[in-house]
Amino acid sequence: MKSKMKLNTIDDLFAVSNSDQGANREKIREIPLSSLHSFAHHPFQVRDDVDMQELVDSIREQGVLVPVIVRPMPADRGEGYELIAGHRRKHACELLGLGTIPAIVQDLDDDAATIVMVDSNLQREELLPSEKAWAYRMKMEAMKHQGVRTDLTSCQFDTKLRADEQVAKGTDNSARTIQRFIRLTELIPELLDRVDEKKIPLNSAYNLSFMKPEDQKMVAEILKTTDSSVSLAQAVQLRGSSQDGSFSFDIAYSALCSKPAPPVRITIKEKKIRQYFPESYSQKQMEEVIFSLLEKWKAQNDESGVEE
Repeated sequence: MKSKMKLNTIDDLFAVSNSDQGANREKIREIPLSSLHSFAHHPFQVRDDVDMQELVDSIREQGVLVPVIVRPMPADRGEGYELIAGHRRKHACELLGLGTIPAIVQDLDDDAATIVMVDSNLQREELLPSEKAWAYRMKMEAMKHQGVRTDLTSCQFDTKLRADEQVAKGTDNSARTIQRFIRLTELIPELLDRVDEKKIPLNSAYNLSFMKPEDQKMVAEILKTTDSSVSLAQAVQLRGSSQDGSFSFDIAYSALCSKPAPPVRITIKEKKIRQYFPESYSQKQMEEVIFSLLEKWKAQNDESGVEE
């Protein structure tokens, strides 16, 4: 069943897959939903969609198959527990009107908790670009806070990997792709929302992220008014003008909304043209006369200052 498979992600199994399985299993307890607090700056959305309904149905029939992971709330943040992995399960239990949820309590610092939280949700399908962007950024910053560690290498003789390479491990993305996703967090919310809505392609969004926030705001207003997208060429142009200081509303509007004039096609029936020429004139002779007269007309207009 699809909903069951979605439950068994790496974060769900994290607490019971290391060397102290027995100790962690002893910490499983029923915790009131009212005492659970969402993870600070949790970047993943909990949506009431088809997958959520499947999860609700599964819990209704079989209960919560895999406990959520929590940690005691830090002293400066109040009482209760901070939910590290299992926000969707918590929401499903709330929809069912349940009062408690099985949980594994772990003592984790902020950085370790962030990494577990991110890894748990990156296993989900159909993540939004904004969710990936903020999750990768949070994990990257947490790993940098942890500093250089010997357990970040495959063996003691290997070169230690950079943080972005560590984040990329276990995903389908390269370190460069991770960096490009993280760059999207520099977009203002209005533009990042349009990326999630597939109204701005990822490559275009990456280039827009280098623009000054005030310039991004202007672009967002134009896009909202015109409901247009941004091609890669347009994004590169806007990025350049923002970085060299030449950006303006007119430049942005022209780049996003101006379209090349359609080619002019003039068709005149031969019968209508033929009446002005002797019957003996060939097509070439008629064209020479027409263009000769047009040149004279153009010269007269240029001299009189009339715009073409």
